[in-house]
Amino acid sequence: MLLSPIINHQLNKDSHFITKYITNLNWDEIFAKIVNTIIIILALSLLFFIINSVGKKLIKNAFHRARKGNDYTKGRAGSIYTLSLNIFHYTVLFFYFYAVLSVMGIPVGTLIAGAGIVSVAIGLGAQGFVTDVVTGLFILMEQQFAVGDAVKIGTITGTIHAVGLRTTQVKGYDGTLTYIPNRSITIVSNMSRNDMQALINIPITPNMDIEKMEEIIMRVNKDLTPQLDAVTQAPALIGVVELPSGQLVLQTSVFAQNGHQAKVKQQFLAAYLAALQQAGIELPVTTQQKLNS
Repeated sequence: MLLSPIINHQLNKDSHFITKYITNLNWDEIFAKIVNTIIIILALSLLFFIINSVGKKLIKNAFHRARKGNDYTKGRAGSIYTLSLNIFHYTVLFFYFYAVLSVMGIPVGTLIAGAGIVSVAIGLGAQGFVTDVVTGLFILMEQQFAVGDAVKIGTITGTIHAVGLRTTQVKGYDGTLTYIPNRSITIVSNMSRNDMQALINIPITPNMDIEKMEEIIMRVNKDLTPQLDAVTQAPALIGVVELPSGQLVLQTSVFAQNGHQAKVKQQFLAAYLAALQQAGIELPVTTQQKLNS
């Protein structure tokens, strides 16, 4: 019972102190400072927006002139262009946030100096980011791939859509766009640097006239090769080959420009089948069923 008057007295004292503190605040000055800070932030936002737009335009024009001058291949120029845009974008973004925090009175420089740049980078989870950037730079310097190249990265197969500061975008042949962190790229199979081989298999049975089939195939090769510009080496008849499944095939090898091997294979296979059918040679029934399905 004796504590109640003491507690009430203390509460009244604290309430009086808070009321006095709020009353003595210079609300005009606080409001003016808030408005001034907002105006400065808006001005900074406009300034950095202009810097970002002008910088991207200058980079675009520079790479446009480089392409005209044939200083880089189209794919390599596209890769460096997208990477340069990303680097510029993140640099502008960093300085923008630094300026905004400084205007708000947050001592960013003191925080970085006190904690150490390495500690801040690790604390913010930037270690993976730095690895992505470094890996991306090595990919470009070593010319492992460029925009438009057909590649296989891990289990992802498709064409390089873009090379960014942190990720590489691969567009699959079904249209799927996959984002791969650069640090995850360890093994790259580039299928756009050399001519690609296409193996054409004509299934056979032991009782078929192999010599006659070879004559027909060689005749088709001689007639069709000059008509296909994508063929880089004349087809070579390998002969009878046993596939892992145990099936016997008459195999032909042809080299074509990268990206055209599938089309070339289809054209030669169609010509072989038409010529064999015209000569009265029947292929195994199971194969015919697969071709018709």
